[in-house]
Amino acid sequence: MAMKACTSALVLLFVGCCCLANGAKDNDLGASFIFGDSLVDAGNNNYLSTLSKANIKPNGIDFKASGGNPTGRYTNGRTIGDIVGEELGTPDYAMPFLAPNTTGKALLYGVNYASGGGGILNATGRIFVNRIGMDVQVDYFAITRKQIDKLLGKSKAKDYISKKSIFSVTVGANDFLNNYLLPVLSVGARISQSPDSFIDDMINHLRDQLTRLYRLDARKFVIGNVGPIGCIPYQKTINQLTQDQCVDLPNKLAKQYNGRLKDLLAELNENLPGSTFVHANVYDLVLELITNYDKYGFSTSSKACCGNGGQFAGIIPCGPTSSMCSDRSAHVFWDPYHPSEAANIIVAKKLLDGDTRFISPVNLRQLRDL
Repeated sequence: MAMKACTSALVLLFVGCCCLANGAKDNDLGASFIFGDSLVDAGNNNYLSTLSKANIKPNGIDFKASGGNPTGRYTNGRTIGDIVGEELGTPDYAMPFLAPNTTGKALLYGVNYASGGGGILNATGRIFVNRIGMDVQVDYFAITRKQIDKLLGKSKAKDYISKKSIFSVTVGANDFLNNYLLPVLSVGARISQSPDSFIDDMINHLRDQLTRLYRLDARKFVIGNVGPIGCIPYQKTINQLTQDQCVDLPNKLAKQYNGRLKDLLAELNENLPGSTFVHANVYDLVLELITNYDKYGFSTSSKACCGNGGQFAGIIPCGPTSSMCSDRSAHVFWDPYHPSEAANIIVAKKLLDGDTRFISPVNLRQLRDL
């Protein structure tokens, strides 16, 4: 199975958000704490010995903050988390936890724990050798939490975390693409477990992970479901589909998980006092973008802008020897697995200001102001 520049669903998700109330002063800013996979990784994998890396050109070619140099983001420009943070008023992007300069007051603008190849389950992403799964990402936040206590004092730190900060989680796609659907590398998970049993494991682990964050004073959450992972250029290419087709099994698994996730978030909203768990319906949002790409100004939603192999440039990840499209803003997908900045902008706007079809019970601007 070809190596994936870490996968995930598409577009998706997700979201780093930070909280700046309208007209607030700088010292009223909250933090954006970002968890997940390559859709929102801002450079943590740069510091790992891993096969999933994005700190090579031409990744980042449109990322103005770096002068067009790669940062470890798996796209040509900003992630959805970057865009949402800008819109909500954060003065800087959430720093990768593993970066040596993520220390001191920089923590107060937010920290990014996401890792390309990471998943809900610890076995997910073994194909990449190293990656940071959700259990370890939460462990890392526990370290940050103690550091913020030292910076602000325990009482102010608790208010800062619980009232002014947003916790975004974009995870789950790799658990299918780089675990359940790769049975040899996942020690036979697909052979030994039914889809129901595997998804039960995912939901139970995610419940524990989100509850751990709650016990560390997180209160405002936005959780993305898994996008239509059967529609990414990689899947279309290896299955020799036409541009209008998607692979059924990955999408079926995603939808089954998504139904369970929605129930989990309702359960947590009811059982964890003072919490708000926002559900981001990435699946429908991205499928809308893929299906009606021309309506949003794109020329294709099936072919990667940067990549090689097959009809949709969907096999070999983006790198220095890849072919690259002439108009990056005309492609929904930057590489075989990840959306372009142009697609991320559209998704971010729907999450910020959209209605309950795509984000509920409140959108991200409303969540910030709670």
